[in-house]
Amino acid sequence: MTFVVPTRNSARTLGRCLASIRAQTVPVELIVVDNGSADGTREIAAGHADAVLAQGPERSAQRNRGWRHGHGDIVAFVDSDMVLEPTVAQEAAALLAADPGLDGLVIPELSFGEGFLAACRAVEKRAYLGDGTVEAARIFRRTALEKAGGYAEDLSAFEDWDLADRVAANGAPPGRVSAAVWHDEGRITLRAAFGKRRYYGRWLRAYRSRETARSFGRSRSFGRLLRLGSPWHCAGLILLKAVEAAGLLAGSRIRWRDPPPQPGDVKR
Repeated sequence: MTFVVPTRNSARTLGRCLASIRAQTVPVELIVVDNGSADGTREIAAGHADAVLAQGPERSAQRNRGWRHGHGDIVAFVDSDMVLEPTVAQEAAALLAADPGLDGLVIPELSFGEGFLAACRAVEKRAYLGDGTVEAARIFRRTALEKAGGYAEDLSAFEDWDLADRVAANGAPPGRVSAAVWHDEGRITLRAAFGKRRYYGRWLRAYRSRETARSFGRSRSFGRLLRLGSPWHCAGLILLKAVEAAGLLAGSRIRWRDPPPQPGDVKR
C-alpha cells in the first residue's frame, strides 16, 4: 500500500503526519511530493519517506506524481497536516481484499486545534461523519485511479470530491474504514479562514461545471450539529461558515493573474 503526501512549507505538522504513517500496523510505502518548500519540509520528509519528489504547480499534480511513482496496488492520499490512527492501512487492505467490486474507501475525519474556532470545527467534523454529501474517499485501488485518470490537474480545490465521485461513477459507492484521520487545524482565525476559501474559490466555477459536481449547501448534518455542539459552538460555526462562504464567493469572482498565489502559503 502506498501513501502519498503533498507538501509545501509543511514543517509545523509534517513530522507527526509522516510518523503516523510509519506507525501503521502493516508495512507501507511512503512518498512525499514537495512543491518548493523553504522551511525544512524536505529535510523532515527525508527522515521518513521512501521517496521525496519535487512537483508543482499545485497539489493535484503533486498527488498524481506521487501515485504514479509508487508501487502499491492500493493508494492512500493524506494531507501534511493530518495524523492517522494506526490501523487505517490494515483495515483498508482487508476491506478491498474482501470486496473486489469496491474501489474507494473513506477515512473518517476528525480534527483538533487551538482556540474557540478550532473547537467549533471539531464539532463540525463529528457532525459530518457518515454524511456522503460531505465525505470523500481518500483510499483507492490503483486500477481505479488509472481508469479515472487520477486527480484533475485543472482543480486544486474540490479535487477530492471530484476524483472520489468519478471513481464511484465507474463502479460501486465507497466503503469506509473505522480508524480515523485527525486534521490539525492549528489556530483558526476568521481572516485566515476567509483567505483560504478565497483561494479555493478560484476553482469553484470549474468544479461546478463537472457532471459529477456536488450541490453546495445540501449537507444532511445540520440537525446532528445542533445535537453535538453547545449553543456557543453552533453560533461560532455559523459565523465561521458564513465567512468561508463569503471567501469562496469572492474568490470565484476574481480574475486571477499569473502567477497565482502559492497554495502552500494558505493553510489547507
